[in-house]
Amino acid sequence: MNELRILAKQFFKLFAIVFVLIGLVFTWLLTYEPSVKREVIIETEEIVASEVWHPKDAIAELPSMPATVKEGYYLIAESSKYMGPNAARAEDRYSGNNLACANCHLQKGAQAGSGSWVGIIERFPQFGGRGNKIGTIEDRINGCMERSMNGKMLPVDSNQMKAIVAYMNWLSEGVPEHRKAEFKGYPNIEIPTVAVNLEKGSQVYKKECIICHGTNGEGILNAVDGKSYTYPPLWGPDSFNDGAGMNRVITSAEFIKSNMPYLQATWDNPKLTDEEAFHVAGYINSFSRPHKLNTENDYPDKTLKPVSTPYGPWADDFSAQQHKYGPFLPIMDFYQKEYGITKTK
Repeated sequence: MNELRILAKQFFKLFAIVFVLIGLVFTWLLTYEPSVKREVIIETEEIVASEVWHPKDAIAELPSMPATVKEGYYLIAESSKYMGPNAARAEDRYSGNNLACANCHLQKGAQAGSGSWVGIIERFPQFGGRGNKIGTIEDRINGCMERSMNGKMLPVDSNQMKAIVAYMNWLSEGVPEHRKAEFKGYPNIEIPTVAVNLEKGSQVYKKECIICHGTNGEGILNAVDGKSYTYPPLWGPDSFNDGAGMNRVITSAEFIKSNMPYLQATWDNPKLTDEEAFHVAGYINSFSRPHKLNTENDYPDKTLKPVSTPYGPWADDFSAQQHKYGPFLPIMDFYQKEYGITKTK
């Protein structure tokens, strides 16, 4: 009998241990959260956060900007005053007109579809056909200085250059990966099959552009200093020169469609049609502007020259008139058949 009692006690202990173990396992199953679920939650939180991300508001954040970044801000926002004709010191007068960089790079470089600087630093160095070489961000800035600003290059090691690059770096902080593409260059347009119609362009200009840029494309001067521009001139002696990208009809049309009329259009909600932007771009570029010297040296490989570049030489026999006003599709077809090069502008 003793042996039976001992055996019964052992069975009872074993049963109790198994019961406790089952209880622990059951409790663990109830409280366990798989790591996959946690990863999904984290990923979802990141996506939600990036969807509400907005580019930096330079004006609002001006008081808290690092000193070098702030210097860069003033150089691009008030270019004429700090590195142009109105600079206090003659040695600081690099730009040759009274435009500001921010007259074209809207929202102080933060607006998508306007050649934004958001994320631009990581896109350099990059190959550029105009110089037929790998260029740095400093090279790109100096391209604008010589062409859009109708001036001269900034020394690469100058305080001005370092400050502008610092500002671009600051604008590019914290950009979500899936938002970067919208800030690159200008969205493409569907290029019309016809040449620019200057009369149609004139009508669009009178309807949509004249209120800001004036009857003769002269722009509107800043009411405070009377020297810089609230709305820039689109042609004439104080505008970008004929070597600038904006002097190409297709590039100009892409910018116009994505951004104009100002404060009415955006890259994802334009006001003008592709055709309207195309004709008004041609109309704007039908007027005279400063001449860039030595443009014949641009694009050492002439097959890389954009088809709407209005100055020669070219690697084809199309006329200067057609290169300036189109139609451009026959020129593009030629480069595809003759050189195997697909051109979009």
